[in-house]
Order: sequence, then C-alpha cells, then structure tokens
Amino acid sequence: MFIIDGKIRNKKGKSASRCLRLKHKLPAILYGKKKHNLAIELDHDSVFNMQLKHNFYKKNCYLVLEGIKYLVKIKSIQRHSFKPKLLHIDFLYV
Repeated sequence: MFIIDGKIRNKKGKSASRCLRLKHKLPAILYGKKKHNLAIELDHDSVFNMQLKHNFYKKNCYLVLEGIKYLVKIKSIQRHSFKPKLLHIDFLYV
C-alpha cells in the first residue's frame, strides 16, 4: 500500500498550478460522490518514483493531508508530452 503525503492548497487555477510546478510540487485534486473536493499539492519526485512501480495504478493508496488519512484511488494522471514529468493527478475517495 502506498502512502502519499500532501498539503491542502488554497490557491487554485492555471497560474497557481504553474507556480507549484516550478517549485517541484505536483498539483492534484481529491473528489468523490457526495464529498467535498480538495485541491492539494504533492511532492513531485516522491510521487514520480512511486508511479514507476507496476502496482501503483492497481492498488488503493493512503493520502495523508494535515494528519488525516484518506483511502483513495487514482482516477487519472496527466503527463508532460516529452519530459519525464507529471503534471496533475486526480484522486477518488474510496
């Protein structure tokens, strides 16, 4: 089981996401049916290294935000077209 640490972010939008990427952070969102959406930021390098493992996409993960653990599933990942970088991740509540 993978454990991903993150922080809730207040600024949203394209320019805020670009600023995060310049700081080697990864913008992401956590959403689900009948639950509130959370815009979050993750450490890019740690998530990039996790996603290299073959079972990263098959299993559920724990997302730790401000000391609270959420059981989540990866919905989608956006990648850069030619650089080995992640651009955005969508998580679903389980």
